[in-house]
Amino acid sequence: MKIKKLLKIEASDQSVTIKGWVRTKRGSKNISFIALNDGSTINNIQVVLEGNNFSEDLVKQITTGSSLIIEGILVPSKGNKQPIEVLAKKINVLGGADAEQYPLQPKKHSLEFLREKAHLRFRTNTFSAVFRLRHALTFAVHKFFNEKGFFSLHTPIITGTDAEGAGEMFQVTTLNLEDLPKNKTGNIDFTNDFFGSKTNLTVSGQLEAELGALGLGQVYTFGPTFRAENSNTSRHLSEFWMIEPELAFADLHECIDLAEEFVKYCIKYCIDHYADDLQFLNKRMSDEEAKLKKEDRSEMGLLERLQFVLENDFLRITYSEAIDILKNSKPNKKKKFKYLIDGFGADLQSEHERYLVEKKFKRPIVITDYPKEIKAFYMRINEDNKTVRAMDILFPEIGEIIGGSQREERLDKLKERMTEMDICEKELWWYLETRKFGTCQHSGFGLGFERLIMFVTGMKNIRDVIPFPRTPQNANF
Repeated sequence: MKIKKLLKIEASDQSVTIKGWVRTKRGSKNISFIALNDGSTINNIQVVLEGNNFSEDLVKQITTGSSLIIEGILVPSKGNKQPIEVLAKKINVLGGADAEQYPLQPKKHSLEFLREKAHLRFRTNTFSAVFRLRHALTFAVHKFFNEKGFFSLHTPIITGTDAEGAGEMFQVTTLNLEDLPKNKTGNIDFTNDFFGSKTNLTVSGQLEAELGALGLGQVYTFGPTFRAENSNTSRHLSEFWMIEPELAFADLHECIDLAEEFVKYCIKYCIDHYADDLQFLNKRMSDEEAKLKKEDRSEMGLLERLQFVLENDFLRITYSEAIDILKNSKPNKKKKFKYLIDGFGADLQSEHERYLVEKKFKRPIVITDYPKEIKAFYMRINEDNKTVRAMDILFPEIGEIIGGSQREERLDKLKERMTEMDICEKELWWYLETRKFGTCQHSGFGLGFERLIMFVTGMKNIRDVIPFPRTPQNANF
């Protein structure tokens, strides 16, 4: 029986069998107490070993990290920390763990150390909670869109298109790198490559998702994306997961409404179904922040912050309004921002986003109508011909969590933007054809899944919310 289920049962001397890993073991020659965990819950169950029932050699084999099958009797606990415990009658040690070599000793380990032990960190309280919540959020994503009548669309991982236009892509090839074929001009001849052309790992499934929406009505993608950006910050990964819904016949405001409803739904699902894990992470965050200077601490605890997002509408302001606020802010005037705001056209950095969310408005905000020069080619041009119908949703602690827009459905305007941004029409002929055949108003957004997990779990580093992080100079495990 799973420990999560077992802990909900009232003890009445019934026989039970449990399997799991030893978190801690303590006791004396006559009696031992084992805290056993099987990953189903943050909570352990206490197993009592009475010395006269087991050989000394067997008891010695049981150390932190060992895997066991235990048959015993479920009885009321004599202690006050848990209502029930298992009185062991038979123990099978499946896999021992050398007490001196096992790296996860029953003490506090740093997150940096545990990243080096990513193959074992699932067994710790912190990471078991984080990855159960990652599962919960994954399930909530599919549940939400299914209830909304969206269709899941699997878009290509290997692509010849740079959807973002940034050029930071991982190349996919079967060519012999030590003997690359060249064409008459001396460039690499990709006609000899597996796909007959230059291909990369995708940075976004959006363009293909748009094609799906313009036939199925509303679709969403949920898949891995890749970016060859040499960034070692706590908010960037080279491999990460994106959720990208696209809606036909929807304008920007309908897109924002959906995004807000979606994020709140996912947060509420975790609160309703994984309260134990959130309570543990809430205490963990509180303990960690108690070590910080007062000015560096969050104004809200984790659970308080999640509830606050659920209970408040997201504030909506335009980019122009945001720039005016930032330009006249104390950090800007006193030159405390690393990137000073001079006026319209500035690209907002994380420090600006967090100032607006955490200091100025103290709530999630949506910024709309960005200058076209700092946004992608596919965003619909506004009537002023200076701004686009874009939106970013900003959250406390992590800044941008969602970016989206109303897509440019007018063929002539789309071609103009592609020319301005030096994007090859020939490569995107299929994208342009959707504007020739039955075009319509449509919108969509992208949510970086790991950033949502960071917000829900209170983890500060994005490397700690994905099982095996891929970052510059690191592809271990």
